[in-house]
Amino acid sequence: MLPTTIPLLPCTAPESTIEFYRALGFDVSDQQTRPYLHLAFSLDGIDLHFKEPAPGLNAADELSGGCLVLVDEVASYHAAFSTGLRAHYGHLPVSALPRIRRLRPGQSRFCLYDPSGNCVVFIRRDEAEITYGGSRALSGLAKALDNVAIFRDFKEDDVLAARALDTALSRYRDSAPRIELIRALADRIELAIAMGDDGIADSVRAELDSMDPTPVETEAAATELRAITDLQRWLA
Repeated sequence: MLPTTIPLLPCTAPESTIEFYRALGFDVSDQQTRPYLHLAFSLDGIDLHFKEPAPGLNAADELSGGCLVLVDEVASYHAAFSTGLRAHYGHLPVSALPRIRRLRPGQSRFCLYDPSGNCVVFIRRDEAEITYGGSRALSGLAKALDNVAIFRDFKEDDVLAARALDTALSRYRDSAPRIELIRALADRIELAIAMGDDGIADSVRAELDSMDPTPVETEAAATELRAITDLQRWLA
């Protein structure tokens, strides 16, 4: 039998941690606070254990621990977790702790942050390699869009992604092919919605609408446009 590895993560809030993982659908296989803290959760062969944190660890610092969970596909986990969290908390926790990150169409990973700041990353086994700085096979706005996706989907930095996209739009808005501009504007709308910036979302949407995309262009930008509607539906 091959060795088995089980993450042992720090826990600063036992009751909230139990509440969170139960909301996700995990079973509590062990629950102990004395003589020492030990919590154990299990779901679909995924085992997560928790212990007392090192002295001085503060959940507000976040990223106190974490692990990677490789799965065949991520969408069903994201949907089930979102449903469980919404049902338990009465809303979807997308900021502060705990929280769940959004999942865009075709995205190969998403993150959960538990009450102690541990990051549990669900990753599709066949996730493609990424190239920081944008794919070398692309150029101009298309390459910038590829790099923005790295900031948004892998670094989880919407602010950096939005800043990079604004810079790219400023540089390539008048020279990029229409379809690339449509994709970029759609991405900017999605980022604005994710960051709660209704003003930018509305202004960029107005610019996109003024372009009056053709059915062919709309189909070519289907992934980016769907990301907008999916995010709005997910947050609603």
